[in-house]
Amino acid sequence: MARKPSKAQSEFVLFDVYYEDGARTSNRKVPSSELGGFEGDEPARAIIEAQDAEIAERSGVSRGRIKLIERAGAKAKAKAK
Repeated sequence: MARKPSKAQSEFVLFDVYYEDGARTSNRKVPSSELGGFEGDEPARAIIEAQDAEIAERSGVSRGRIKLIERAGAKAKAKAK
């Protein structure tokens, strides 16, 4: 018998984030309600940058600039370069 997909999976979209310094973070959550429309996934960048700023403020360690953001599970464009 098939299981129902959980609500939590549909509330968030997961992104892999690649930084200019070569670092990578995986499965960054972005509310699915913030995505779509004319801009597609572009609002995810601002949301992830805000998350990075909050993390940096709490930890005292800042992240580099974001080079690429893509949905988790997509083939990495950064690796091709």
